[in-house]
Amino acid sequence: MLKRFVDILVSLTALIFLIPILLILALVIRTKLGSPILFKQARPGLRGKSFNMLKFRSMTDETDLEGNLLSDEKRLTKFGLFLRASSMDELPGLFNVLVGNMSLVGPRPLLMEYLPLYSQQQAKRHNVRPGITGWAQVNGRNTLSWQDKFELDVWYVEHQSFILDVKILILTVLKVLKREGINQQGQATVTKFTGQSDGG
Repeated sequence: MLKRFVDILVSLTALIFLIPILLILALVIRTKLGSPILFKQARPGLRGKSFNMLKFRSMTDETDLEGNLLSDEKRLTKFGLFLRASSMDELPGLFNVLVGNMSLVGPRPLLMEYLPLYSQQQAKRHNVRPGITGWAQVNGRNTLSWQDKFELDVWYVEHQSFILDVKILILTVLKVLKREGINQQGQATVTKFTGQSDGG
């Protein structure tokens, strides 16, 4: 109950103070990347229940001659990279926190298609609400293998506390300022999870 109270208080306060920044970002995104401004995608939340996660759009919708979307690397612009490096693309997630789909701190919500691929141990990450940031994010973020990421997620679930959440939030701010762990080496985005024990 304390965690949920803090989530509501912090997300509501942050959204009120960030309204000017959110409006400016929305205008710039509309100008540089087009519409829609928000990226919405179904993700598994608490106990694997689906919800629509919100982020600011960071890629164009460019396609090839056959109408297929180009690779992430080709659609990710310099402005999109800035949004991701600064984590500003995550700001709309505060709405998810406010309504209860997400928490400020918890395992990052991944793709719905991964649900059948998890081992029983890995699936424990859904025993809590997913977070905007988490233990894996402050211990390597996207540079981690899938196996390491899931181990950190489960460790958080089994050791979560108010003090740990505060520590993760502080470390998150430091990581964002240093722009560490944004992408996997040689990848514009994260490689897909295949269910392999080594993370693929």
